[in-house]
Amino acid sequence: MLAHQAVALFTLSSLVLAQDAPTAEAELQARARAIHARVLTLDTHKDISAQLAPEQLPEEPQARAEYRARFDPTVRGSNQVDFPKMRAGGYDCAFFIVYVGQGPLTDAGFHRATEQALAKFDAIDRMARLYPQEIGLARTPDDVEKIWNSGKLVACIGIENGYSMGEDLSLIARFHARGARYMGIAHNKHSQLGDSHTPDEPLHHGLSELGKKAIAEMNRVGIMVDVSHSSRATMLQALAISKAPVLASHSGCRALCDHGRDLDDDQLLALKANGGVIQCVAFADYVKAGPERTAAVAALRQELGLGGRHGGDSGAESDDLEQRLAKFRERMQAVDQKYPPANVHDFVDHIDHAVKVIGIDHVGISSDFDGGGGVQGWNDASETANVTIELVRRGYTEPQIGKLWSGNTLRLWREVEAVSKKLQAEAR
Repeated sequence: MLAHQAVALFTLSSLVLAQDAPTAEAELQARARAIHARVLTLDTHKDISAQLAPEQLPEEPQARAEYRARFDPTVRGSNQVDFPKMRAGGYDCAFFIVYVGQGPLTDAGFHRATEQALAKFDAIDRMARLYPQEIGLARTPDDVEKIWNSGKLVACIGIENGYSMGEDLSLIARFHARGARYMGIAHNKHSQLGDSHTPDEPLHHGLSELGKKAIAEMNRVGIMVDVSHSSRATMLQALAISKAPVLASHSGCRALCDHGRDLDDDQLLALKANGGVIQCVAFADYVKAGPERTAAVAALRQELGLGGRHGGDSGAESDDLEQRLAKFRERMQAVDQKYPPANVHDFVDHIDHAVKVIGIDHVGISSDFDGGGGVQGWNDASETANVTIELVRRGYTEPQIGKLWSGNTLRLWREVEAVSKKLQAEAR
């Protein structure tokens, strides 16, 4: 009789636990979503097209619809980030990226790169001008918070690849006047400013002399120095000479994924000593590596002529890049099915690792959306709350989550502004 009672009690307890599990998960998600709604979410890296927010559309209805799906931010279209997806996911603020692919280190190459960069500045300005009730352009951390508190979406500007400034240091102040608040030293392949993470053979053995002057000028005008894509030597030299803290706008942790785009623990510790921030990036290949998947993705990029975007570099950005990126995402579905990609859990592992190595005050979040980024569970802006849910599941508090999503980046930005004011006052 006692044995039967024990079995009955065990069965009843199992049923109660089974019923409690969904309830506990639902409560966790509800708590996480409430936190997500209260914190300011800031993504430090979202790529754009120079055709963003077009003023003129094709007349033919089908072409018009397709064009809007690709370039109109008010339409829930083919991009990973647009206004409807931002609203749906609680994705409040992003650095819209002025990206230029690495081309030849010649006067003609520099001129073309500058023109391409200015076209993207124009696109961001156009978006803010056409949709002032939807989004505001922030030039300071205070602007970010003011625009967010008004209920609007927030756009900031970052420059990926200092190639676009050529050899003209005066362009740094011009870019700042256009709203740029961070600039990378290099992209894929070495720039005139410093060595990239690829190829392995260095050109400058770190920063060039022009690169050192560019960092000094960025410090002076108040542009954050971005070391993502830089070689290890370039990054460490930038940390040593910058008078302001620096950021790695979209990088992962090499201890978890042995990829040249990721930072090892010594680099993370050097970043902490500088007062900087790593924005852990949800780019699947930088989150979780596997030789078969890596080879399949590389082959697809090569086939679609995307080696220059996130592999090698094929030179200047072509007009049909967005179409090829859309085709890439479509074809990647088959690759993902055969070789499962990184997911939100894997991504937050990188945040966890960085926090354990350098502390909660030096870690942020980025996506690289519309430039190849995305993991299962956070593959567009509408899924942004899933990151916060995973952070809550791991025990992060609301203040800590606020630091990861935006607080640390805004703190760094304010410190860069303070250094700029000091340097300009000393010069006067």
